[in-house]
Amino acid sequence: MGTARAGESRALRLKGELIVTIKITPNDKGNPPGKLAEAELHFTEEPLAGLKLIGFSIWERRGGGGGRNVTFPARQYSINGERRSFALLRPIVDTTAQSNLRELILQAFQAYEEQAAIAS
Repeated sequence: MGTARAGESRALRLKGELIVTIKITPNDKGNPPGKLAEAELHFTEEPLAGLKLIGFSIWERRGGGGGRNVTFPARQYSINGERRSFALLRPIVDTTAQSNLRELILQAFQAYEEQAAIAS
């Protein structure tokens, strides 16, 4: 299969309707601490073919529990000097939709790590 490299991608079919490629870009610099990688969703079928959704990050979970977390694209803004963020990708009704996507991104990152381990 070759070597894993920065920008490794994994194509997935979501619920049999849309093919999306999850592109993983590792955080080789280790800054900020705990950030493992960034992820992008690349759409390969109409009507979104040729577009990508950026702004996902994979983090080592804080505390002693271990595990990983995925943050979704957000815009930061300030009100009265207080920083807040506004989620750009939100569920319409079913809140498990975000959980499903989070799991797919974590699976793609795990596959990336396995390929990187084989390559080294």
